[in-house]
Amino acid sequence: MRFKQLVLGLGLAVAASQPAFAEDVAICYNCPPEWADWGGQLKNFSKDLGIDVPQDNKNSGQTLSQLLAEKENPVADVAYYGVSFGIKAKEADVVSAYKPVNFDAIPDGLKDPNGSWFAIHSGTIGLFVNADALEGAAVPQSWADLLKPEYKGMVGYLDPSSAFVGYAGAVAINRAMGGSLDDFTPGIEFFKKLKENDPIVPKQTAYARVLSGEIPILIDYDFNAYRAKYKDGANVEFVIPAEGTVAVPYVMSLVKNGPHADNGKKILDYVMSDKGQAHWANAFLRPVIASAMSEDAAAKFLPAADYARSNPVDYAKMATAQGGFAERYLSEVR
Repeated sequence: MRFKQLVLGLGLAVAASQPAFAEDVAICYNCPPEWADWGGQLKNFSKDLGIDVPQDNKNSGQTLSQLLAEKENPVADVAYYGVSFGIKAKEADVVSAYKPVNFDAIPDGLKDPNGSWFAIHSGTIGLFVNADALEGAAVPQSWADLLKPEYKGMVGYLDPSSAFVGYAGAVAINRAMGGSLDDFTPGIEFFKKLKENDPIVPKQTAYARVLSGEIPILIDYDFNAYRAKYKDGANVEFVIPAEGTVAVPYVMSLVKNGPHADNGKKILDYVMSDKGQAHWANAFLRPVIASAMSEDAAAKFLPAADYARSNPVDYAKMATAQGGFAERYLSEVR
């Protein structure tokens, strides 16, 4: 009898140590607070939905790898990643079809028809420059400028074999140098030359390192530069390189057999709601529902003439080509 009482007491003690509302949780892979104002959106989930979504600092490649590793026993409920990784997640059967609020308003090409992935916002690749950290050098205006000796040790880019923003930057550079999704040789040759200029190559978001001046020039999205300028008051500029660039979407998916699937669906509905989309616009991203972009938010972007140098890409083909590019980058550059 005393043994049973002891076991019961231990069970009650363990239960008391657990969160009181553990069911009011959703796990999102790759929702880093320093990226795209996910920090603010996570607070919105808690305030408006009563759902706690912990911060997660994975990148897109790490997210997909984790989903694959946990396929038989999923931990995450939703995932956020660059579009090519969303396409690969569907192919790997680690996500479920789900059509959130406003799904029908998402343009064709920016969603899987069944809802296995769908764009929530997009960004344009360019140069995020801390002007105070250039040591007297001019703000670079082109991809070719990054190879100049005055920028030695100043240029950073996220690892393109893992982080989606790194791969998107490689796609932009490769196309600007005359390559295509069938031929990455011009881009590989560019990265070989850039390696001689001692670039900094982190695996995850490097926003704080640009603000501190540790990375004066980062190949990154417009929204991070605008955030630094308008929210953090930093002396930064965003440059769309003269040779051209790409605009690419970030997408979300419902994880297959996630432990808190209903909460995961609520999170996806929220990010696609008018309020959720307005949050992205106010964080300097282009919401996939264009009407969510206010005039005030749009006014903080570079002029349309600059964005005319930004072009879309075949995202399905971009996903198909990603593995081959990563192999070449790892064997020929890194």
